[in-house]
Amino acid sequence: MSPLLPGAPALELHEVRKVFGSHVAVDGLSVVVPAGTVYGFIGPNGAGKTTTLRMIVDIIRPDSGTIRVLGGDDPAEIRRRIGYLPEERGMYKKMRALDFVAYIGTLKGMSSGAARARGAEWMERFGLGAWQSAAVDALSKGMQQKLQFIATVLHDPELLILDEPFSGLDPVNIEVMTEAVMDARREGRTVIFSTHMMEHAERLSDAIFMIHRGRKVLDGPVSAIKSSRARRAIRLTCYGESGFVKELPFVERVREQGTDLEVFLREEVSPQALLEALVGRLEVARFDVSEPSLYDIFLAEASPDRGRRFAADGTLVEAAP
Repeated sequence: MSPLLPGAPALELHEVRKVFGSHVAVDGLSVVVPAGTVYGFIGPNGAGKTTTLRMIVDIIRPDSGTIRVLGGDDPAEIRRRIGYLPEERGMYKKMRALDFVAYIGTLKGMSSGAARARGAEWMERFGLGAWQSAAVDALSKGMQQKLQFIATVLHDPELLILDEPFSGLDPVNIEVMTEAVMDARREGRTVIFSTHMMEHAERLSDAIFMIHRGRKVLDGPVSAIKSSRARRAIRLTCYGESGFVKELPFVERVREQGTDLEVFLREEVSPQALLEALVGRLEVARFDVSEPSLYDIFLAEASPDRGRRFAADGTLVEAAP
């Protein structure tokens, strides 16, 4: 297959659906991932992220819809152009570490010599140089995870698909993995990764795609998604009994720290509605409308009563089904 044409998407999903028995795991997902970007897939446990990634790499097939990866729809033609790190790690634990990495490289079309040489370079980079001859099961969990990441990128794939790549890593190894993802982007590769760690999704992603209950609820550049919610996070410094604030019908949740409150309003509610509710009940020393973090947006979208809609004055006008 010829290289991806300039400007062509690295991934296209259109109305993809997957059902297991009576459970709809993925329900009509559509997304376009531009080449050369880092795309974060986020969502609660059971949202359908891993099922979606497994369909992209052709481990399972969708019941309906279309998937195009690197410009093609024949999985056999693009398999060697993809690097896939599954959530459930599988390794040959009695093999020596470098032998394992080199073997995976040969499965992706590399010569044995090239796979061993490149594997040794990557192991040095990841601080595993002294462990090349050690059995895989002699390595710590974090070291094994780094080794499997090396096996994923060894053959120089155009597209990296990483399912929970930071899970189980300590802060030092998270930084090593983060730098590797950033290097892949600088080299022009496309990276799609799922994560529960919103700080990493926000830090690394050019754009995010959020799934909830099998359906897409967010998709777009991180900056655009955050700016679209900028009126929903309000930071207060106030004096008096503030317990009533979280009971207001248009308030999604409240974080309290002494006299400081961080209040998150439901969609379409004006901050003016909150200010009017506070007048006469609290002494307000600070009232700042600010941009929410991706973590805040994630919590809002995954809320059990997501779908309730309020007028600008805070009146409930539509309830979730």
